[in-house]
Amino acid sequence: MENKVISLSVENHVGIVTLNRPEVGNALDLQMAKELMDAAIVCSERDAIRVVVITGAGNKFSVGGDLKSFAKEGDEISSHLKSVTAYLHQAISFFARMNKPFIGAVNGVAAGAGMSLACACDLVYASEKSKFVMAYNRIGLTPDGSGSYFLPRLVGMRRALELMYTNRQLTAEEACDWGIVNQVVPDDQLWEVVLGVAESLAKGPMNAYGETKKLFYHSLQETLESQMSKESLLLASRASSEEGKEGIAAFLEKRKADFLKG
Repeated sequence: MENKVISLSVENHVGIVTLNRPEVGNALDLQMAKELMDAAIVCSERDAIRVVVITGAGNKFSVGGDLKSFAKEGDEISSHLKSVTAYLHQAISFFARMNKPFIGAVNGVAAGAGMSLACACDLVYASEKSKFVMAYNRIGLTPDGSGSYFLPRLVGMRRALELMYTNRQLTAEEACDWGIVNQVVPDDQLWEVVLGVAESLAKGPMNAYGETKKLFYHSLQETLESQMSKESLLLASRASSEEGKEGIAAFLEKRKADFLKG
């Protein structure tokens, strides 16, 4: 799938989604939001894709919303933003809910919706040159793109509000210390590191990944007992699944599990 502002390629069971408006810092407009949703649908449905990586073209991940295109809507800006966020939010929902790891390769500035999108990833690897800033309150706006959901869960409520109120910019190392980023790597090694992780995960138990993700995301809405009940039911179900049978057999036979067979 190749589009004007979003590209999707597949390598070794890894779907690579690229935000492709480098001339404007991969700013998100209505077209990009629509195409991102289309890419999310393909990634979530195509069996050949077992892991998804998202990155930005050029030297930025995404500077956030395309304010120039929004301002052109004049009095219709509110209805326009409802359309943009409808597509963007559905895309993020598909990425977050799919039974596949979702990895962010942050290759530069991640601001506004760009930072929100990075926060929505399961794992994030960042170039040492990356910067993270929410930036919404600076222009009198509020978060979108799941930022208000994932950011407080990653850094805690007080730090999340600090990032919003003060528009504090985090370096890649600070973002790692705060739990937004898993690992910071040299700029020229980012893609090698991310693809290595992605291709390794693509050989793993995709459905177990998906169920684990659901358990973790739902845990904040559960009591201890109700969460343990979910754990019990899912563990029993996974043990009798094809992935579970192969994993257990491989362990007992002292060999590497083959989750790609069949």
